Amino acid sequence: MSKVTLDRVRKVYPNGVEAVRPSSFEIPHGELVVMVGPSGCGKSTLLRMVAGLEDITDGTLSIGDRVVNDVDPADRNIAMVFQNYALYPHMTVAKNMGYGLKNRGLPKAEIDAKVREAARMLNLSEYLDRRPSQLSGGQRQRVAMGRAIVRSPELFLFDEPLSNLDAKLRNQMRIEIRSLQRRLGVTAMYVTHDQVEAMTMADRIIVLNAGQIEQIGKPSEIYNRPASTFVASFMGAPPMNLLPASYNGNGHVALGDDLALPIQADADHAGEVQLGIRPEEVHLSDKGKTPFQLDLIEELGASRLLHGKLAGHEFTVNAPNDDAPLEGTLMLDLPQHALHLFHGETGRRL
Repeated sequence: MSKVTLDRVRKVYPNGVEAVRPSSFEIPHGELVVMVGPSGCGKSTLLRMVAGLEDITDGTLSIGDRVVNDVDPADRNIAMVFQNYALYPHMTVAKNMGYGLKNRGLPKAEIDAKVREAARMLNLSEYLDRRPSQLSGGQRQRVAMGRAIVRSPELFLFDEPLSNLDAKLRNQMRIEIRSLQRRLGVTAMYVTHDQVEAMTMADRIIVLNAGQIEQIGKPSEIYNRPASTFVASFMGAPPMNLLPASYNGNGHVALGDDLALPIQADADHAGEVQLGIRPEEVHLSDKGKTPFQLDLIEELGASRLLHGKLAGHEFTVNAPNDDAPLEGTLMLDLPQHALHLFHGETGRRL
């Protein structure tokens, strides 16, 4: 079983920078976990520690039932797919995919069989005699994946593998990688800064910020019950609206001096808070009680984003596109069940 276990794993560089704070989680066999966060949050460092490309300062890392802190990368039975493909330009697709197996001393017939099977899975069979320069970006990424597949690893590691592709091809490759991982049943860790990739591909998401884990959960949990204002604002496009407010502890939250909203909350905290609501949870309604000053409309086809101000603060509404003209002050309905409360100072969910 190729589960992955991190027990208070930490990374501190010689200059004293703590790139990854003590982190603990377990990835069961066959699960695809996506680590997501902004640049510099520690996600790639964490992946590189699992790969053995970065030393672990403290803590214990296990792959299967084996502690691998001091095991060389080549002996961890993992396969890694990088952002830049890392293909040998002078070799054919077949030789690129089989190069690692050749170095291991496997018989030529076995290498050929593994390469052809991987090529069949990745729709590369007709390209085996071509060189990387004769392939598109998506085909090169498939070759890099094929090189990983032929090794039959216990663990797949993906380090932002789709960053160099255009938007349409990224969408296609997301589906292909997810489908392939499910078909192979191999445990996988995937790093990205793209929250759409995280939401669409993951069994579970690990959201990182400044070297620490903010939240771990299924995509629906991360989206619907963010653990902090950081998660709320990072996960979602457009992000969750966050408004400074005050909570009286008795079921009402005040936005400025003139607007108070009832809220379903069990929080004991009273005082300054952040009130959150997803743009798609807001409804335009003549019976609404919350005024919204419309400044700008972004047309998206099936829907449109309305940007403006609510209680003097920036606010976005994701509304269905019915072609009705909109301008000036609109009335909004903010459903109680869609409201989120976060601590005003710590940003943690209340």
